[in-house]
Amino acid sequence: MPFGRTARPLTARPLIALGAVGVVTALALTGCADSSSSAGNGSTGSGKVSRVSVTLENDGSDTCSVSTTKVPAGPVTFTVKNESSTAITEVELLQDQRILGEKENLAPGLGAVRFTATLTGGKYQVYCPGAEQELTDFTVTGKATSTANSSAATLLQEGTKGYATYVDGQVTDMVTAVRQLQADVDKGDLTAAKTDYANARPYYEHVESDVDGFVKQGFKATDNAGNLDYLIDMRASNLDDAVGWSGFHAVEKDLFQAGAITASTKQTARDLTENVELLAKLVPTLDYKPEDLANGAAGLLEEVQSNKITGEEEAFSHIDLVDLAANVEGARQAFAYLKPGLTKLDPTLTKQIAKQFDATNTLMDDYRDSSALGGFRTWDAATKAADANKISQQVQALQDPLSRLAEKVATA
Repeated sequence: MPFGRTARPLTARPLIALGAVGVVTALALTGCADSSSSAGNGSTGSGKVSRVSVTLENDGSDTCSVSTTKVPAGPVTFTVKNESSTAITEVELLQDQRILGEKENLAPGLGAVRFTATLTGGKYQVYCPGAEQELTDFTVTGKATSTANSSAATLLQEGTKGYATYVDGQVTDMVTAVRQLQADVDKGDLTAAKTDYANARPYYEHVESDVDGFVKQGFKATDNAGNLDYLIDMRASNLDDAVGWSGFHAVEKDLFQAGAITASTKQTARDLTENVELLAKLVPTLDYKPEDLANGAAGLLEEVQSNKITGEEEAFSHIDLVDLAANVEGARQAFAYLKPGLTKLDPTLTKQIAKQFDATNTLMDDYRDSSALGGFRTWDAATKAADANKISQQVQALQDPLSRLAEKVATA
């Protein structure tokens, strides 16, 4: 049973309404949802849901086709099906860089998946990384809630609510991914388990700075045996011999270094599932302040510099670039949810940070490889020697302006 989180007090968080930033999720942001009251593409109304199909194909080039690019305001269900593309493995719904819904690990030939979001009027984009045309403009018609008279502080607080739902969705999806990892470990399927491991890692890396202080009941905050972050994400470099191996990287070592699934591996995978399930119960109790988002974003980039670029994080699988890209994405989401308020506070700083996020994402796109685990090139010794300094310098260029955010938003 949970005891608490050492970083700040736990307070209940009510159901959110994000009129100021333009979206309210119908369920979890990345959850799968449908409605018993259906409507055709582009139609909505009382008890109605607009439906949009997104089809991924390779017919000579990798394409991402959206069935309609205009719907009225209200609930919208996106159904995503990968027919034949190996280069496109995820689809996101974006508004001003914020991820409002997404589906990942979209292997060709698998069944269709869905997510539902309630959208207000405005401009959005459907993003399919790896497609010949990655971004498709998407318009929602109807009255959008105006933020013209909202104060910066109000917009920042609205942003924290949206970000809280983003974190909840990431942890929920992590539970699903870890359960799949456990299932394939239990089957003794080494190849599938390696793929599952790479697929599960980004969910934690997106939000690790927000979920790293929970302690199990009956343990002190200084006791690694009860620290959920330690139990889930301990590394070989910070192993506490008194606690022993646990978590993602204990499974990683067996799968990638030993190349074998043993009874111990199966128990470790079961323990990992139990701990992420407990984390998922705790995360909805978090109550964020704007500076929490800013500090968390900075913390994720510090993780990039200290653990990912060095190759320390994924010492056995060498999928460090998967984690690195996920840390950057998590930081970008925290910034994106603060952006409406931050733009009122300091438009120059806001533009500077946005520009550096774009430059970092462009750089990371050079390392994408749809055939590799997690969709990025292996961070082997040769690649690290050639490119570590280049990536580190770009991340530092992003860190410098981002580090000014916490003080800025805390005094709004």
